[in-house]
Amino acid sequence: MKLIEKNITQTIEEIYLIETLNLNNKTILELGCGEAAMTKKISQNGFDRKIIACEVDEIQHKKNLELDIENIEFKLCGAQKIDLEDNSIDFIFMFKSFHHIPKELMNQAINEIKRVLKPNGLAYISEPLFDGQQNELIAIFHDEEQVRIDAFEAIKTAVENEQLKLFKEIFFQTEVVYEDFEDFEKKQMNLTYNEDNNSKEMIEKVKEKFNSYGGGKTTFLKPFRVDILQKI
Repeated sequence: MKLIEKNITQTIEEIYLIETLNLNNKTILELGCGEAAMTKKISQNGFDRKIIACEVDEIQHKKNLELDIENIEFKLCGAQKIDLEDNSIDFIFMFKSFHHIPKELMNQAINEIKRVLKPNGLAYISEPLFDGQQNELIAIFHDEEQVRIDAFEAIKTAVENEQLKLFKEIFFQTEVVYEDFEDFEKKQMNLTYNEDNNSKEMIEKVKEKFNSYGGGKTTFLKPFRVDILQKI
């Protein structure tokens, strides 16, 4: 297993990677679904898919309930305590969320993932790499290097301890486009968890770095690692 891959050649939207999996006629769990953007895409593709989408933020969970999509059930719970029966899920998805679990609860989350998966069921854990130009920008005001290392080490340890089997590890990158710095600021800096860092000096520092990449409309390649784990 590798924390970082420098020579990524596959540039795709993640949903296309997901749809290479056989998700039809399956019960699917998404942990840390956020605004349910990926949840909705998975639910609208294929057929006969039952999706349970969990979120720990109560405000976001209430917003998700208002979506009222027939084949999605929203639950208020986290990966470290999943409100589901043993051996009940075919596929689990986590998109950019495993590293948000407190370090001391990561192994507990892995045990919960194993518990709810059916035998031979798969857990798809997608994590952004601490690498690339967009990451250099974001790290100025929101540095996630250590939490991403912690997440990788927890997954790697689970494989080494045979809690789950590494079915496949995939590296890919997606294109992220910003119309200008103001667009970047809106989408990446004006978020609740970043507000305390947004001093005038910090904004100017980030803007200077953004403009060093050309300014104006800018495209970044955002790298990811996917670990697909199997319950054995």
